[in-house]
Amino acid sequence: MYTIIDIETTGNGIKGNRITEISIFKYDGHEVVDEFTSLVNPECEIPAFITGLTGIDNDMVRNAPLLEEIIPQIEAITKDTIFVAHSVNFDYNVIKNEFKLLGHDFSRKKLCTVRLSRKLLPGYNSYSLGKLTTALGIPLTDRHRARGDAHATVLLFHKLLRAENAETVFKQFLNAKSQEATLPPGLPKEEFLKLPSTPGVYYFKDHKGKIIYVGKAKNIKKRVLGHFYDKKTKELVLCGETASLDYEETGNELIALLKESAEIKHYYPKYNSAQKRSIQQYGIFTYVDRNGIIHLAFNKIKMTPSPIAICYSPTEARQYLENLCSTFELCPKYCHLQENVVVCSHYKIKQCIGICSDLKMVEEYNQRVHNALQSIKEVASTLVIKTKGRTMDENGFVVIKENNYAGYGFAPHELPISQMEDLEMFITPQKNTLETQRIVESYLRKNPNAVFQL
Repeated sequence: MYTIIDIETTGNGIKGNRITEISIFKYDGHEVVDEFTSLVNPECEIPAFITGLTGIDNDMVRNAPLLEEIIPQIEAITKDTIFVAHSVNFDYNVIKNEFKLLGHDFSRKKLCTVRLSRKLLPGYNSYSLGKLTTALGIPLTDRHRARGDAHATVLLFHKLLRAENAETVFKQFLNAKSQEATLPPGLPKEEFLKLPSTPGVYYFKDHKGKIIYVGKAKNIKKRVLGHFYDKKTKELVLCGETASLDYEETGNELIALLKESAEIKHYYPKYNSAQKRSIQQYGIFTYVDRNGIIHLAFNKIKMTPSPIAICYSPTEARQYLENLCSTFELCPKYCHLQENVVVCSHYKIKQCIGICSDLKMVEEYNQRVHNALQSIKEVASTLVIKTKGRTMDENGFVVIKENNYAGYGFAPHELPISQMEDLEMFITPQKNTLETQRIVESYLRKNPNAVFQL
């Protein structure tokens, strides 16, 4: 026995989505044996755009029963039946959530007529209820009203039950292990089955093949399935637009994190909120003035083609210069921590030894600047982080040049690595960003033994 169901809602996301109308047809596979249809008072305002879509306004539902008043009828008519709907997860999850808020459990086996139609009636341009019923010659009256949509779904379901291979497909879809009821309505099961259970980056794509979400995972298949089980509004909308999946194995979580960050900045997917913003970089640089004094300063990275260090905010750049100034007894004036002053009087750095007032000390001062620069070079060596590869025959690696993330790659397990040239042909160059810097620094803190210096 089946119950074919459609609801209309206030459209405020799953958790804020309140039912305004529900229609249920009880169907034995041959004919409708019972029906329950009712407007529902959502106990909140119906947005104007929803009224424009459904025709249901606040006046229509003002005297309608509350959901808690009709729960007995809904439970009675759906008891021991299979819950059927077009894009079933939406209707099912809204009802389940509304029941839960009122202290009731709601659990039924379910079937999705979108997924069934894609399987049993392949080849149509669209599987939306309106376009599919039109293509099949199924009458649909009162579009976007619960009874009209539910009745059209009954006629579609009747056709699906009699399609070629219907018995096999229905049995497969009702098998709890098949995950058919969990997958997004527009996603062929084969797209999910192709995913590996390995670390890497995965991509959600819409029907045009455009990437709409990028994620990383230790186990790609398990993580993608987690999106399908997640009932947050954002996840449901994302999954509703997903028509295909893609992936790239990375062998380890570190490279997955780095690649995810780069891909988000490259594709700018609509459902990725984090890491989209490009953060301004600032370069520390040196120059010599007319008196022969070496200055340290900072500017936006595009104005400093050969920076000695990179920072990610003016504050961070000033702190960097303050540390150098304090450690090597440099002058705040010539480190551009103070501008338009004759003699420095920095509020924090007190040990300036007079270069700003005694130009005879230039040579001695410049030597201290050279010492500071040498310390940066000593710290900024080329490091390689060795990680697991994608197969047993290779290693993954991440390269840090002069304290900046430079790229990643995979090299044969037996390759001897003693200098940068050994890795050049295997490196995929990457941009250093604030996110990748944080990823690398966090990994280095947790895995100091994974690093070796070239």
